[in-house]
Amino acid sequence: MYKLLLCWRYLRTRWIALASIVSVTLGVATLIVVNSVMDGFTSQMQDRMHGILSDLVVETRASNGISEPNWYIDRINKRLGSDVEGVTTVVTLPAMMTFHHNGNAHTQQINLIGIDKKTYASVSDFSKYLLHPDNKQQLDFLLKQGGYAPERDALQPSGWEYRTRVEQLKKDRLSEMERWRELQAKIAIEQQNQVAKDAEALGQSTSKTSSEPDTSEPGTSETDSIARTPEVTSPLEAAPSPEATDLDEMLKGPSTPLVQSPNKGRLFDASKEQRTGIVLGIGIGSVRGRDAEGQVKDYFFIRPGDDVSVAFPNAGTPPRAIDEQFTVVDFYESKMSEYDATFAFVPIEMLQRSRGMIDPISQQGAVTSIQIKLAKGADLSKCRDILREEFPPSESYVQVNSWRDTQGPLLAAVQLETTILNILLFMIIAVAGFGILATFFMIVVEKTRDIGVLKSLGAPGTGIASIFLGYGVLLGTVGSGVGVICGLLFVWNINEIARVLEWITGREVFDPTVYYFDSIPTIVHPLMLVWVSIGSVIIAVLASVLPSIRAARMHPVEALRYE
Repeated sequence: MYKLLLCWRYLRTRWIALASIVSVTLGVATLIVVNSVMDGFTSQMQDRMHGILSDLVVETRASNGISEPNWYIDRINKRLGSDVEGVTTVVTLPAMMTFHHNGNAHTQQINLIGIDKKTYASVSDFSKYLLHPDNKQQLDFLLKQGGYAPERDALQPSGWEYRTRVEQLKKDRLSEMERWRELQAKIAIEQQNQVAKDAEALGQSTSKTSSEPDTSEPGTSETDSIARTPEVTSPLEAAPSPEATDLDEMLKGPSTPLVQSPNKGRLFDASKEQRTGIVLGIGIGSVRGRDAEGQVKDYFFIRPGDDVSVAFPNAGTPPRAIDEQFTVVDFYESKMSEYDATFAFVPIEMLQRSRGMIDPISQQGAVTSIQIKLAKGADLSKCRDILREEFPPSESYVQVNSWRDTQGPLLAAVQLETTILNILLFMIIAVAGFGILATFFMIVVEKTRDIGVLKSLGAPGTGIASIFLGYGVLLGTVGSGVGVICGLLFVWNINEIARVLEWITGREVFDPTVYYFDSIPTIVHPLMLVWVSIGSVIIAVLASVLPSIRAARMHPVEALRYE
């Protein structure tokens, strides 16, 4: 009992122990905050990756793709059985997209992905990342009347409402051009008639006798009476009317609204018809920045209802470029810049037909990959190994990878960063341990007489050592306990603390134009709290071992010699 009493007395009366407790508390709290934020970022990143990537992918690098996908799908279902929840086929290839904005043509590299609109959502979270609520339920690659993210003012108007206004504006400008040309032609004819009349009048005046005095005033000769061309301004060069809107400025570009349809042999009316639908990553058609007031805004230079041109290679040898026209029907926003700035989705049937990937005999289209979603609880690595055994690369020119294999380098880099941070932060607690070591040596020297008295009264060396070891356990326990509480309070209020820091420093802690989230993500794992607490207690105990050994070996006669 005396051991606990002495430990508690030393803890309450020694102010130097408070410094050791604070150092352990800060180390533990820092570890908890950093691990919670890193786990939050990692979890959100993996969820977004997994949201667009299926669990398993059977893919080929051949340009003509997998020629018999149904045969592969049958073997996949046979080998994996109930572990398979969904299967879809995909055609993926690099492409170049061209669009017009403010009268200029812009070209951008994209990853063109042909998907089956009925089955693609069954292997990923693709649907929930679309902007239009109808497409979230079932994608149909058809342009909607409106309703694209109504909370985003920068995206309004969109859909058929926007497309109709654009085409009507183009037609109005075309009509103005036609009227202007007709007016110019009419003026030219009137000029020619006037010139003929003036020439006839000039011929009659020369027949007069030369004796007649010339009463004409300077500068009023009949040749000067020829009608001058009135100044006529082109309607496209005229100053904009007060009713001109931002939409009018945005729509500068090719003014011809009717384009010859190559398939139907008739004029294509863009105000009533759409081309093959395409879903663009939101980063392809917009950029996030700050306005003059410093507010974060999205600036759209493409919106649902616009037409774009996409060039991609065919499946022949050697490949040649194919140029197709598409109508943007929706945006895809996963908040992963790597995907949102490159991915574009089109119907797989159209892409197979354009590239020549459909077998003329069996009418079966080739694909570049088969994506598989596993049932909940299925072993991802085991299912991958089964398919690798079923489709060895030496026999079938395909590869089987999981989504973790595909994103392996990025996931490994994040894991390595987290590990290094934990090592560095544990060194902070280790520094606190050296403080505890120095404190305990001072206490042993200061309490030499007390140690001698206890030993002379029969206290064994192990009892003396246990006093200081218990003191170390108390310091570690109190420090880690307070550190856990402070760390959890910081994590739970981290966004409010971030706003306070932003107000103090005048700078944002996490720039939303870079990270694309509204709040700092955090996840607290109970196991992490346990090992951080245990680790800090162990460090405190190890720091008290040497002083306790010294105190246990102290001889009572030597301790009381000068008393």
